[in-house]
Amino acid sequence: MIVTILHDEHLPDGLGAVERVAEVRYATADTLAEALPGTEVLLVWDFFSHALEAAWPAADSLRWIHVAAAGVDTLLFDGLVNSDVVVTNSRGIFDRPIAEFVLASMLAFAKDVPRSLRLQDGRLWRHRETEQLAGTSAVVVGTGAIGREIAGLLRAVGVEVVGAGRRERSGDPDFGEVRLSDDLESYVGDHDWLVMVAPLTEQTEHMVGERVLAAMKPTARLINVGRGELVVTEDLVASIESRSIAGAALDVFETEPLPAESPLWRFENVLISPHMSGDARGWRDRLAKLFVDNVERYVAGDGLRNVVDKQRGYVASDS
Repeated sequence: MIVTILHDEHLPDGLGAVERVAEVRYATADTLAEALPGTEVLLVWDFFSHALEAAWPAADSLRWIHVAAAGVDTLLFDGLVNSDVVVTNSRGIFDRPIAEFVLASMLAFAKDVPRSLRLQDGRLWRHRETEQLAGTSAVVVGTGAIGREIAGLLRAVGVEVVGAGRRERSGDPDFGEVRLSDDLESYVGDHDWLVMVAPLTEQTEHMVGERVLAAMKPTARLINVGRGELVVTEDLVASIESRSIAGAALDVFETEPLPAESPLWRFENVLISPHMSGDARGWRDRLAKLFVDNVERYVAGDGLRNVVDKQRGYVASDS
């Protein structure tokens, strides 16, 4: 069995168990086409790479692709979607870190932390009142594993949570109520926080634009830890400039890195981080461990963890 690892400048560690059962090849985007012939298993460690689509004709033996990320939107081109190649992702690795990042963003707004740091830089003593999270309410768009972890953590600090997903339902164990994400505009105005963690698909791309933003409370904030393309950047900028919403915490962007000329940099009520919400220390080790576990399952003929529904673009159920 040949396993090829598509990497960038960071090589995965801890793959000794894979090397004992397979020939392991290492490839970058430039050399992937040369490495793919005969490859049965591909680990996409460079999870933002689009190299596989160009190299696809060389994939003559490929049966399984594992992505070292939760999102697989950069990978699902038509040739792969319509093939028999199984795709798995790294669901479960990022759930708690991202949930903690969302909570930290909300606390930063509620407790006016950015202003405190600016005042501290100027050695200014300026007493203010702050907000309380308990008693506020949040819509979490995306009801997968990460969204559920966010819901549980927010409930623990007294935030009321509803989910937004593909199917409307009551009695959900984590969200209570799940509303239709397609109807977000009709109920987002009832909540104080809009948390975006949905996968990027044709249905979710640009789902938050002028109409949804206009329907939000002027005191509400947007938090995006999903994909930048879930939000129309120009509409968000306009909403911040007109103060139709109170602010945004953005970890993902339509263009990454965020260009220096982006107007988002200049807003004091916008928190910007460089796509790091899930990257708690040790995350690469945990990613490698998950892949090793799946390789062992593959060799034993057992079911793989985190099999992606390639038509939907995410893991549809526990697997």
